[in-house]
Amino acid sequence: MVIGVPKEIKDHEYRVSLTPDGAATLCQLGHEIWLEPSAGEGSGFSDDEYRQVGATIAASKKEVFEKTEMILKVKEPMIAECPLFRPGQVLFTYLHLAALPELTKTLMAEKITAIARETVEATDGSLPMLKPMSEIAGRLAVQIGAQYLERSYGGRGVLLGGVPGVEPGKVVVLGAGVAGRSAVRIAVGMGAQVTVLDLNVQRLQELDDLYQGRLITRISTQTAVEQAVVEGDVVIGAVLLPGARTPKVVNRSLIAQMKPGAVIVDIAVDQGGCFETTRPTTHSEPVYLVDGVTHYCVTNMPGIVPRTATFALTNATLPYVVQLAADGVDRAIRSDPELARGVNVMGGKVTCQAVAEAHGLPFAPVL
Repeated sequence: MVIGVPKEIKDHEYRVSLTPDGAATLCQLGHEIWLEPSAGEGSGFSDDEYRQVGATIAASKKEVFEKTEMILKVKEPMIAECPLFRPGQVLFTYLHLAALPELTKTLMAEKITAIARETVEATDGSLPMLKPMSEIAGRLAVQIGAQYLERSYGGRGVLLGGVPGVEPGKVVVLGAGVAGRSAVRIAVGMGAQVTVLDLNVQRLQELDDLYQGRLITRISTQTAVEQAVVEGDVVIGAVLLPGARTPKVVNRSLIAQMKPGAVIVDIAVDQGGCFETTRPTTHSEPVYLVDGVTHYCVTNMPGIVPRTATFALTNATLPYVVQLAADGVDRAIRSDPELARGVNVMGGKVTCQAVAEAHGLPFAPVL
């Protein structure tokens, strides 16, 4: 198969969808790799490193799309990139279409097969390709929250770890999935007072056992959320419904009751966010204020640690790329139910039920 790797153009997105080692693996298997010039530069990979393993550096982004059967990206394509697709071409990337109605309809119109890594679901219910990015976002969320708590950034001036004689800051984590657990790990390590809420008592039990009383676990009832959020210095939204738009678990009136200078970090913003006041931001303009509360809602958080994130991304996605390239898309998705769950758009139809429901579009099962 001929595989294309364009350079990401989303704001401050420095990841690339394939490391040179990943490219080497695919070339050794007999596939062709075409890269846009400097596609790996943001992650510290030169064009020469790709050439040395057998990849071809194209003259332009346009040539990458023209020459290849499957496009590997990190984030969803910008609307300006979509005319470069041709019918029947395959896109393999993180899409999060439930929050992007315009892009969904554009990809339908282009009649491509769009496979969303975040909806590829294993038989045990895990999301193998979303996991590493969620782990990175969860870890980042706490250090970003700590930064924006600083007075020079408009925060309350609270040190999350405190000092002897002064209580530490309070971190509230909504959701105990992969991102939430990663946030808990960093917050506990920093010495903060940590409260984590989730509907799944087993997840809370696991965290309680792991940290042996160093955090508070609560079932996520409306009352529990309200009490925790009002007391929090940093509140991290890590709620996820695979493929679907995130439910709003914190409303505007509750935001107004938070401490002035408190910080919200909404990891769930890709899927619409779990705060009523959430709106997508960029690394260039990452925050805004609502009722005196700083909101950080960047949709590509791992993009600012691209070296780590690109290695983690390739580790998780390469086996699926190898499968798609070896079998072809039609055969691969028919032989692998996990991969089939990742197909969000195909032949002008929406093939992911959660995306169809989010936008009121007809749902057409892929199998």
